[in-house]
Amino acid sequence: MKNRLLSFVLIASGLTGSLPAFAHEFWIEPQRFQISAAEPVIADLVNGQTFKGNRLPYFEKRTKRFDVISGGEIHTYQGRMGDLPALSLAPSKAGLLTIVHETAPETLTYKAWDKFDAFAQHKSFADIRERHAERGLPFENFAERYSRHAKALIAVGSGAGADRPYGLETEFVAEANPYALTSDTLPVRLFYLGKPRPNAQIEVFERNPNGAVTVFLLSSDSEGRAGIPVKPDHEYLLDAVVLRPADPASGAVWETLWAALTFAVR
Repeated sequence: MKNRLLSFVLIASGLTGSLPAFAHEFWIEPQRFQISAAEPVIADLVNGQTFKGNRLPYFEKRTKRFDVISGGEIHTYQGRMGDLPALSLAPSKAGLLTIVHETAPETLTYKAWDKFDAFAQHKSFADIRERHAERGLPFENFAERYSRHAKALIAVGSGAGADRPYGLETEFVAEANPYALTSDTLPVRLFYLGKPRPNAQIEVFERNPNGAVTVFLLSSDSEGRAGIPVKPDHEYLLDAVVLRPADPASGAVWETLWAALTFAVR
């Protein structure tokens, strides 16, 4: 599998401030990625950067979709307002358990161009100024609408099973089980509107057992695929962003859709 390695950055625990302040990812973080069938499933919703961030409580109004998939069955998760951790389940059957979470759209207003431009450049939208100007949009006091589309893969017992698309507007699909890998590469595929998304930037956050995080960038190929280099006993967050014109009725001029996938390697 061929990938284009775009850049590589090593982020030690004390250097997270060197990343741009606009790079705020959202992900699902289980307390443990590998559990026994006798243990509860507990997971946080986290917003932050370099695989470190703030745990978010469960709020129904901020949640568009929250599903747990186990043994091929999809169950809608209904938490209690303010729950922290946001998800807590009774023990589940052995196998690969998938958590899917989609946030309700929110809006962010930019008073000046520079911050939005820096975000867009970081997410590999180098032509954003030209696109913005072509649409006759203002370069100050404009709004962005955004939503998060996150998945997490958890091994319960053996962790046997396979990931698949679950109908998110944009999503990662692991094309092999990270808990049963026989190589040092996890094949994944990135989707947008149900179709493979080619030539898209994928940001990879790799956390080792000591908590140090390495960040590197890949690009999906012409079929939306990428091979993620992985290591045993490490945890991973994959992130990819769609940037598109917003529906005028939303009051925003741009819309971003954030895809995230978290997993560990046995």
